[in-house]
Amino acid sequence: MMSGSMITKIQAGRLVDPQSGLDRVADLYFDGDRIIAAADRAVIDQRALPDGDANIRTIDATDCVVMAGGIDLHTHIGGGKVSIARMLLADEIHSHAQAANELSAECEYLPAASVTARRYLDMGYTTCFEPAVIPCNARSAHAEMADVQGIDTGGYCLLGNDDVLLSMIADGVPQAMINDYVAWMVTATQCIAVKVVNPGGINAFKFNVRTLDVDSRHPKYDITPGDVIRTLCRAVHEIGLVHPLHVHCSNLGVPGNIESTLATIRAADGLPIHLTHAQFHCYGKDGTYGMSSAAVRLVEAMRQHPNVTIDVGQVMFGQTVTISADAMHQFENFRHASPRKSALVDVECEAGCGVVPFKYRRRQFVHSLQWAIGLELFLLIDDPSRVFLTTDHPNGAPLTTYPHLLALLGDRSLRETALAEIHADAAASSSLGGLDRQYRIDEIATMTRNAPASILGLTDRGNLNAGSLADIVIYQNDSNLERMFARPKYVFRRGRMVRHDGAVVVDSTNSSSAVAAESQTTLTAKLDCDPKAVQQFTDRYQESATMDLKRIWISDDEMSDVIGSVPQPASAGARVR
Repeated sequence: MMSGSMITKIQAGRLVDPQSGLDRVADLYFDGDRIIAAADRAVIDQRALPDGDANIRTIDATDCVVMAGGIDLHTHIGGGKVSIARMLLADEIHSHAQAANELSAECEYLPAASVTARRYLDMGYTTCFEPAVIPCNARSAHAEMADVQGIDTGGYCLLGNDDVLLSMIADGVPQAMINDYVAWMVTATQCIAVKVVNPGGINAFKFNVRTLDVDSRHPKYDITPGDVIRTLCRAVHEIGLVHPLHVHCSNLGVPGNIESTLATIRAADGLPIHLTHAQFHCYGKDGTYGMSSAAVRLVEAMRQHPNVTIDVGQVMFGQTVTISADAMHQFENFRHASPRKSALVDVECEAGCGVVPFKYRRRQFVHSLQWAIGLELFLLIDDPSRVFLTTDHPNGAPLTTYPHLLALLGDRSLRETALAEIHADAAASSSLGGLDRQYRIDEIATMTRNAPASILGLTDRGNLNAGSLADIVIYQNDSNLERMFARPKYVFRRGRMVRHDGAVVVDSTNSSSAVAAESQTTLTAKLDCDPKAVQQFTDRYQESATMDLKRIWISDDEMSDVIGSVPQPASAGARVR
């Protein structure tokens, strides 16, 4: 049904939406902030008035590709670690401003929240997720994400190193109680999924343990990271979260860590599991340098285990900063800091935080190999719905490198030129030169739109279906994919035009769309739990925390009235006991 607001007709564009099998030249309509069904389009065409009518706007998309707005399922855009990084690198941020002769200039790899939103919209992204929301710091994370104005956001609740969960696993409490704890934490923190970083390892680091493999015993709780993964995978599945357990594996960045990654897959016991920034967990230890690509082994494991998805965490060359809850491995990495400064912080015994600035160098063997391994993963995994475009912003590279990364995936000649410029031994040891595959436009749409929406349970976006949000991007066809994806011709956010030929647009033609586009939304999961169980894990929390567990709870009113973002349930809990 039409609302009587401004109707927009995108005319003669190539509509690309693999979810619905759509890849053809056609017209697309939206009314206010929603895409209109085919039946309603016919009505519009019948009553179309002469050009200039205020109720119908026509956008010529001839020789253009029309997609849904992009979705980034893993990007560090809010929370304490980002704030710590900005404080640590204040001098570098100031230097960038001086170099640009602009007081407001920002580090490319560490932009302010408002700049982050601008850069995402510039590329046609409209929804992004912060993957590491520590429960006791959730308010700060959501407040910072609320400043990423103009795009929808969401967070993943960080568990798996907190003493409450580890003690419950160690004590053998029933799975149902652990499920209640996970469900309560996700709901209390206004999150949409569960993340685990170096399972049990961050906690073990506080007991002077410097490495903890998947089958190693925790020094206090006498459980293994495998136990944590198995328990959390089951909890996430049984409480009805759509997104699988989001896992940052053990032994990040360590040569030979492919064995830990494969052990992590086995620990899931066939339940859905998502391995994040997999490039950093995909190393063998062969060769002269004691480090080699294990991309083929991970791809083969994914063929054998259809329950596994990954995002890549692609490394791109240049200056950046690594920010991670994995204090254990950031402690190992601080000696490589560039510039020579770092910060390691413990957060309420729930997790850690390590900030280490870093520069990836094209002629350095390890960095070149990391770059090649990421591309190998993208190109060797046949199904684009199981591999997601990420740089683990800013850890592997800034989010603004996405257009160049897409060009590398879609243009073999560009890839071959880049391969010739990296460290010769890394190029020789990589299989990248023998990979002919070039990503098609529909595969890019799957990887950056359809698949992220599906794996997060977001039915109202990531597609061009009737009733979905009018988050729509129009790209001018261009053989230069980097140029094509770096500067869309038009970007619509909830039906409101926000970009035209790279310029910011203030669209006042549709007041209802304007209100919808400007409102901040946090995508969440609302889950139920047994009140009796809440008291039991509240008592456990009091044994190790410095505040009452109930203070973690963020109400819907607090989100909208104080933090400034309206919570929107994206998926409902379907409890299985």
